[in-house]
Amino acid sequence: MYVQKIKLSGHIIDSFTIQKVMDTIIDQGGDYEIEELNVGKHNTDISTARIRIETEKEKTLDKILDMVTDLGAQLVEEDEVELVASEKDKTVPKNFYSTTNYTTEIRYDNRWINIDNIEMDCLLVVDEKEKTATCKPLNTIHKGEMIVVGHKGVRVKPPEKSRGKNTFEFMNSEASAEKPTRSIIHKVAKEMKKIHDKGGKICVVGGPAVVHTGCSPVLAELIREGYVNKLFAGNALATHDIENALYGTSLGVKTKTGELVAHGHKHHLCAINTINKAGSIRDAVEQGVLTSGIMYECVKNDAPYVLAGSIRDDGPLPDVITDSQEAQQRMREEVQDVDMVIMIATLLHSVATGNLIPARIKSVCVDISNASVTKLSDRGSAQVISIVTDIGSFLPILLDEIHKLEETD
Repeated sequence: MYVQKIKLSGHIIDSFTIQKVMDTIIDQGGDYEIEELNVGKHNTDISTARIRIETEKEKTLDKILDMVTDLGAQLVEEDEVELVASEKDKTVPKNFYSTTNYTTEIRYDNRWINIDNIEMDCLLVVDEKEKTATCKPLNTIHKGEMIVVGHKGVRVKPPEKSRGKNTFEFMNSEASAEKPTRSIIHKVAKEMKKIHDKGGKICVVGGPAVVHTGCSPVLAELIREGYVNKLFAGNALATHDIENALYGTSLGVKTKTGELVAHGHKHHLCAINTINKAGSIRDAVEQGVLTSGIMYECVKNDAPYVLAGSIRDDGPLPDVITDSQEAQQRMREEVQDVDMVIMIATLLHSVATGNLIPARIKSVCVDISNASVTKLSDRGSAQVISIVTDIGSFLPILLDEIHKLEETD
């Protein structure tokens, strides 16, 4: 028999961590014995457990340890991480450790090192000279870099739920259009105001439906008032926002009345042409060509934006990054100092952003489709709160709730 002992600590009962660990051991063909269990009596007390795992095959034990480590389990013995050098650019050793988006530490040089830039599906790389560690995507790995392999010396801390607290991270369960939308939006607004008041940063990931539903002025106001500090989007949101600012239309339809405008189908191309003539979105703002809208407020309020292109883009605008890897890296850099991300009506951008952000960042996904908001959870972004509703309702209610909170201060 192959044996290993693990320990758990925290709100392991309220968060169902101990149950998940035990289920994992049995499901993977192992057996366990709880050698020690101390249950916290009060809401803020933590619980601890010590579990002995047995398997008939070493490979089974390794698989179980990989899985329970991601749930927050630690080996009783505090071994240091195992490191193996990469033999070639963009390649790693076979038994590489694949990261989650949970807070992660590694034990190296007799101390625990926090991985500040953690994101899911990446590698842990240790600089033996500087005695530091970082999280890197596979395509950025260089030959000779020291890669963490196996599960020894890796400590993961998943988000926890404690008794008696309706924390922001756990106020959501299954995505459903039948939930009381306004009360959930109120909680989102409350969290946004808290972040705003302490000088934090909020990023919106938006799709063109924000403009199509007539909510471009609402998002623009949130940027102007400092409640949105960064924007991730594609060519479409920026193009139709500029179209709306110049012609009052989105896809040739008047956003205020819903009236179809003759020859309006070419307005988005006219908008792109106008920005191309100016040189860029910023140039258009500084020249007085663009005087309102989401992109205008981003420029005027120094709110960084990353516009990632796609194969179906018209134009695109000169600010759009057409190299997907370059756009991904720009997004990766911009999310490092963000406290909250709100993803609105854009499935692919939402999944991409969810893959980049650590679980500690408060995250909300809003879409009219259940399938879109649950996709993030399926891809590993379990911390994301899902709101199933029409975007045309969500943004005005959100702004209204923020203004009500301001009035009560």
